[in-house]
Amino acid sequence: MKSRQSLLKQKKQKKWPYIVGGSIAALLIGAIVVWIGINDWNIDKSMTALGLSNQVEEPELEQKGENSTVDELAGEKAVEETPKVEKPVVEEPEIDMSGPKGYEGHETLPTEPKYVDGVLIASKKYPLPSTFAPGESKEGREAFEEMAAEAKLSGYELVAFSTYRSFEYQTTLYERYVSHDGQEAADRYSARPGFSEHQSGLAFDIGEKHFEQHFARESFGETEAGKWIAVNAYKYGFIMRYPKDKEKITGYMYEPWHFRYVGKQLAKEVFDAGTTLEEYLGI
Repeated sequence: MKSRQSLLKQKKQKKWPYIVGGSIAALLIGAIVVWIGINDWNIDKSMTALGLSNQVEEPELEQKGENSTVDELAGEKAVEETPKVEKPVVEEPEIDMSGPKGYEGHETLPTEPKYVDGVLIASKKYPLPSTFAPGESKEGREAFEEMAAEAKLSGYELVAFSTYRSFEYQTTLYERYVSHDGQEAADRYSARPGFSEHQSGLAFDIGEKHFEQHFARESFGETEAGKWIAVNAYKYGFIMRYPKDKEKITGYMYEPWHFRYVGKQLAKEVFDAGTTLEEYLGI
């Protein structure tokens, strides 16, 4: 039987080759690592000397606020601000239909009458054909009689002293006014032939019986009858066609006696709006 010392000696002899082999492997690995490190250092040094680099640098971002994100910064660089160019304000010239100015550009009579939303128009801008001769509106007459009956209950006896006028009669009337006051003055209160609303048969000049001194005069608007009709005419389908301070729009001076039949619904709408027929229809 082998002794204990012999066994230990044999074990040491068996371990020795492993120890030597491991040491040699460790030395080789260390040498390789050192060699690689030296070569990398030399490469970096050489590239640096040539002004080159083997590292990929992140692009520098322009400094912004702490909360700025990369996407926001990229967006700001990508989109260039376009300078705002303000359009000059072009003011439309003021329309002035008063006097002879209202006829400028509309001197030729048409072959057909002008209708807007089913409403017959007769003005300095939209004249009637010389052959247009409908006579007095029956519907307008019935509406006036209804209004006159109601006014009588309040003590006012209304009369329609001028309604339909033919083209020929308007020619005679206008020429008379021109010879008396001159054309410029006449064009403020009298329509040229073909331009008169009376030719439509829908215009009613209204006054009060026994007060003829106020017929076709501004003073009618100051009478009690004139005040009554001014606030009640719309109920029967009439509007005051040429209100005060609207001469530049309607083309005619204030006529508190001149009423136009347009029907109850439209008359109420125009009255409630407090405008002229031109303003309401946009003509």
